[in-house]
Amino acid sequence: MKKNILIIGAGGVAHVAAHKSAQNNDKLGNICIASRKRDKCDQIIESVTRKNNIKDCSKKLFSRELDALDIKATVNLIQETKSEIVINLATPYVNLAVLKSCIEAKVAYIDTAIYENPQKPCEDPPWYANYEWKMKDTCTKNGITAILGAGFDPGVVNAYCALAVKYHFDTIETIDIMDVNAGDHGKYFATNFDPEINLREFIKVWTWINRKWVQEKVHSIKKSYNFPVVGKQTLYLSGHDELHSLSKNIDANSIRFWMGFSDHYINVFSVLTNIGLTSVKPVVTAEGVTVVPLKVLKAILPDPLSLAANYTGKTCIGCLIKGKKNGAEKEIFIYNNCDHAECYQEVESQAICYTAAVPPVAAAILIGSGSWDVKTMVNVEELDPDPFISLLDGMGLSTIIDETPGK
Repeated sequence: MKKNILIIGAGGVAHVAAHKSAQNNDKLGNICIASRKRDKCDQIIESVTRKNNIKDCSKKLFSRELDALDIKATVNLIQETKSEIVINLATPYVNLAVLKSCIEAKVAYIDTAIYENPQKPCEDPPWYANYEWKMKDTCTKNGITAILGAGFDPGVVNAYCALAVKYHFDTIETIDIMDVNAGDHGKYFATNFDPEINLREFIKVWTWINRKWVQEKVHSIKKSYNFPVVGKQTLYLSGHDELHSLSKNIDANSIRFWMGFSDHYINVFSVLTNIGLTSVKPVVTAEGVTVVPLKVLKAILPDPLSLAANYTGKTCIGCLIKGKKNGAEKEIFIYNNCDHAECYQEVESQAICYTAAVPPVAAAILIGSGSWDVKTMVNVEELDPDPFISLLDGMGLSTIIDETPGK
């Protein structure tokens, strides 16, 4: 059994992860939240306490200040707190440093997003091969469990694909991962995660078509789909983390990712992009100050966690999968719906952060119990999906399988 959790990061996803870890601290042990800004960690602890989400009051919930790029400091904190599992929910810029710290400290590692080089957004695919997968042999040699991309997308959708392979298909033709937020936060324009990381996704579209990588123009291909609960929504072909491991680990001809956006969002995003505010290239102001436009935009957009109190509506995230079973054509939609208001009532957050944060906590429980303590580096689709999906069902993220989608 592994126990004691170190959560690195203090944003919206870390906020929910702390709540869900505290609800399960009888299995997970003590919980430390660490970030560059300790006051943000303490605000999370206040929220957990306020909502009475600490299951076992004999276990500790505390904070520390940490620069996660400082490997020595991270190793020292892991050892000081006797943490055996690290959930990395900080900016993806620190992923490699945190992973190296976990290897050195000989503890398990979980993240929810792919590493990003600050200077190289949307690198050539497959992204995992550029950095993380190069460290797999080191993890294996040292017996380190490292689970990559264990959020919802990537993460749960990867498990949905594994579930489809295990039970529903002999051969798979196409996988369409679809993510739509049919909610209203009341702001003119906002992103549901860190604006800098969120908007960097829309520089290039890499997608997997006919067993090869294809690059498309951002927001140039769209379709509509009639989703369960949230109804008909407009989706745009986008690039995303999970394609870069699924294309390697799942035998399918095409794997695509679609994100839902309103006309208003697309219009505002297009204006911001056309005038250069989503650029990651530094510019010099008239006063001689060097700034990155995207970082300026991040500074003026709402904090994603601040959206939670007034958010209404629901999300739907799932995998539309087509292929054959026993020689017959088959199509299924595996999905989850999540309600913004219900998430706020439980953990003082919105559904986007909720869906991203519950899965890594479930993964930590499975590592702790031994069923996912595989002592090597894996993406979620390489693991048995059954205990993960079953555990999520009891933690607020239920899975529904529609075997007659669209009908």
